[in-house]
Amino acid sequence: MTAFTRRKFLHTSGLTAGSILGFPAIVSGQNLNGRPRVACIGVGGKGKSDTENTAKVGCDIVGLCDVDGGTLEKMAGKFPKAKKYSDFRKMLEEMDGEIDAVTVSTPDHCHGVAGIKAMQMGKHVYVQKPLTQTVWESRTMRNLARDKNLATQMGNQGSAEDGLRRSVEVIQGGVIGKPLELHVWTNRPVWPQGLDRPEGSDPIPDNLDWELWLGPAQFRPFKKGVYHTFKWRGWKDFGTGALGDMACHTVNMPFRALKLGYPERIECEFSSRNYPETYPLSSRVRFDFPARAGLPPLKFWWYEGNPSNNFKPIRPYPDLIKHVIASQGKFPKSGCLIIGDEGELYSGDDYGRDFFLKQKGDKMYIRGNDHPACKGIPQSIRRAPKGMGQLGHHQEWVDMMKGGAPAYSNFEIAAYLNEVILLGCIAQNIGEGKPIGWDGPAMKSTDNEAASKLVKRNYRDGWEPQV
Repeated sequence: MTAFTRRKFLHTSGLTAGSILGFPAIVSGQNLNGRPRVACIGVGGKGKSDTENTAKVGCDIVGLCDVDGGTLEKMAGKFPKAKKYSDFRKMLEEMDGEIDAVTVSTPDHCHGVAGIKAMQMGKHVYVQKPLTQTVWESRTMRNLARDKNLATQMGNQGSAEDGLRRSVEVIQGGVIGKPLELHVWTNRPVWPQGLDRPEGSDPIPDNLDWELWLGPAQFRPFKKGVYHTFKWRGWKDFGTGALGDMACHTVNMPFRALKLGYPERIECEFSSRNYPETYPLSSRVRFDFPARAGLPPLKFWWYEGNPSNNFKPIRPYPDLIKHVIASQGKFPKSGCLIIGDEGELYSGDDYGRDFFLKQKGDKMYIRGNDHPACKGIPQSIRRAPKGMGQLGHHQEWVDMMKGGAPAYSNFEIAAYLNEVILLGCIAQNIGEGKPIGWDGPAMKSTDNEAASKLVKRNYRDGWEPQV
């Protein structure tokens, strides 16, 4: 953790032919060709597809857990042999010897506590993005994956796309020269945020265990239609706003391709009105990265805001992306633009399926696979299993359990990416126009004590991981 060398980054990006990590094998003495036994924590929303996809890639679903009884019963109808629980802690303790691996698809604030407990018990884990809600949880899970030699995967399924992996290859192949700037924007939030907590309380539905839903967050009364089921993302106690929702997708490719590592400074440059308990409706966050692995210093700007709201969200200056606008015929709702001294690369797909290149001398963007400069760049990154699409993301996790190559978004790289993204959330919490110096390896600010305190959450009694 003291130095982020080129060799280390190539390894974590999945670019080396070999790996210094030992490959894990299924625990509990199962045959390597057997079916992993998986317990699923959170089986509604994204948890529905995570549970079903895990079964599709050859796993036995033996445990189901959800704090919403209605959601739990729906999934139990598809996996009638699985044991049912509302408390993941009880499930893990009672089924310890019956479980090889765990999926975690809860709201953000429970990712860390559930994932850490499962990993401490030696379970392989697939955890939805963002990997955790705090930097400390992310670092803890990265270390546990190493120490216990576990198969891990974060649920940013675009990692399985050939286009994303090809983008990394061509950028590192030098097609845009030395990268100088990164601009990423999104149309999120598409949920409520930029508001105060409502007063009062409402009756808790009979099918919902509100205490378990709150988990590690401090107690607050239940309010109908405010938090559960989908509207928790904008609340700082439960979600990570637009950054946590989308940056694990949209910053995934450039983080790898540009070997970003830790920034030395972060700042929320502009934002809409700040509220103490929710993220702003629109903001621009800047990350300053130092020179690294033979690459020059780079500035990364993150822009967020939903154009359908009754204001104009913060976006890159039109002049900056005029060639993107010309090629798309409009200002794209989301995108990733990397500017180098010899050209630009643009991806307008949140998952990195496709990319476009414009070198100096080109009049317009050309699809990456058709650009002459890309044709000579050799393939250096293995691809996900063919014909599986994003299901290959789950397959790689299972293959890693069975002794195969590390999953492309295993925690060695995913937890690193997640940490950096969460620094943007810290900057939003600190407020507009307040630069924060950052010491990545030490997980603390060099000049802002309040920012350092946001590295770890204030856990409710009985919920803090015992690490």
